[in-house]
Amino acid sequence: MTRSRRRAGPSTGGAVVALLLALAIVALAVPLAVMLAPGTRDAAPATTPGDVPGASGSGSASASAAGQASPAATTPGLAPSAGSDTSGSGSAAAPASSPPARATPAPRPTVRPSSVLVPGSVNRSSLNLSATYAAAISLNFGTRGMNVDSTARITNTSGAGIDRVELNTIAARLGGMVLRTVMVEGRAVTATVDDQTVVVPLGGVLPPGATVPVRVAYRAKLQSSTSGTNWLFARANNVANVYRWLPWVSRRTPFDRPHHGDPFVTPVSPHVRVRINSDRAMVYATTGDRVSADGLTQVFEARNVRDFTITGSPSYRTTSATVGETTIRVYYLAGGPGAAMLRAARNALTKMEPLVGDYPYRTYKVATSAGGYGMESPGLTWIPPNTASGNLSFLIHHETAHQWFYGIVGNDQAREPFPDEATTDFLARYVLGNRRASRCPVQRLDLSIYRYSRTCYFEVIYIQGGNLLDETRRQMGNTTFWRALREYVAENRFRLVPTETLLDTLDEHTSQDLSERFAPKFPRLY
Repeated sequence: MTRSRRRAGPSTGGAVVALLLALAIVALAVPLAVMLAPGTRDAAPATTPGDVPGASGSGSASASAAGQASPAATTPGLAPSAGSDTSGSGSAAAPASSPPARATPAPRPTVRPSSVLVPGSVNRSSLNLSATYAAAISLNFGTRGMNVDSTARITNTSGAGIDRVELNTIAARLGGMVLRTVMVEGRAVTATVDDQTVVVPLGGVLPPGATVPVRVAYRAKLQSSTSGTNWLFARANNVANVYRWLPWVSRRTPFDRPHHGDPFVTPVSPHVRVRINSDRAMVYATTGDRVSADGLTQVFEARNVRDFTITGSPSYRTTSATVGETTIRVYYLAGGPGAAMLRAARNALTKMEPLVGDYPYRTYKVATSAGGYGMESPGLTWIPPNTASGNLSFLIHHETAHQWFYGIVGNDQAREPFPDEATTDFLARYVLGNRRASRCPVQRLDLSIYRYSRTCYFEVIYIQGGNLLDETRRQMGNTTFWRALREYVAENRFRLVPTETLLDTLDEHTSQDLSERFAPKFPRLY
């Protein structure tokens, strides 16, 4: 009965019900169509500028062409993508004049790896960090211009959180450095330059054990003369001296000092890779060993080094020899003392290894520099071109000794020069047998380089310091002393240690009372 009456014609109540049903269907279909339509909030999650490559519009086409699925097709709970069975879905009930919406591929947001940085600040940096370095340097030998793009992967091994890193480069003082890019985890940050230190805020706290990439790109220019301290970062006499150019984990340390002391402190890096591109064919003597060459581009790698120095010339000649498993290679200019340099380097390695332990690298390079003073770097020594023949052998022996006392065992060279320079000069003079008395009044040996005069820094730290060690050797006995020094090198291999580590090691190896000898020289420690 009821069905017959509805067939005969709808009543007023039935019409209202039908109308309400139709409106409900439309109300369900339209929001679903909007939800699936491209460009809406649910079709592609909201992003901030930079999250999607080509955010200005170019990225969408490439994402679709690559066949990347839209979020709707891959996220549980969302409608399947176009082409899937949609029977029973709200879109099937849409009016005929409004065709069912189809889900089209949308740009997939670039997923950034989660940051290792913890929000907050601790106002702390540290030297106790482990970092590997990868850098590209473009060097124009003709104009003296250079561009550097470096990335340090820094692991916090200090035991506490840090929120900034302090990177050393003398390009900031001698090269007119202009920072181009500084980034942490791919995000631009605002670094500041303090003397010879680039201070990089991390944008959060790096916890102990965590690793963060820090990129620093800059441009600079080598000096054209070797006067003053310019020789560290100069192109002169047909040679480029490029010292401390790679932004390296350090601590803020003043560059200016009254003499030629080394205002640096740098921990060892387990691996450094450097690509050098130049404007002409060049021969390089670097801290690392060359691993590839292609036209004007050469790649070098080094392991367990405290810096990475570059010396280059289009006119270098080379000569080489071996000591044990070590290849000695000398880089010199035409008419230079290449043969004498090689003889001195061979003698130094041959006589020093039995005293203080094996030389740590496969190669040892001795290079004629642009000028200035002798200078050490792991696996590399600079010898100025104007070095007097009577001083050449001593200078090479001194710088070679730095391969152990700086290269292997490091310290704060600026604040505690004694373990660096006194031990080095003592070893060189012991091997050569040319110890002498100091030409300056007796002074304490525990001051920073900034507190010694230009006249007496060498005479106090090098000569008086070396003589103190030689007197200690005599007091302890030759065999005991050298055994202690070898242990000092072995136990502190590739570490940074203070002065007391050396003094304590010597003291522990003898029944003699060394405090009476050490206390007047190191009142800060006794």
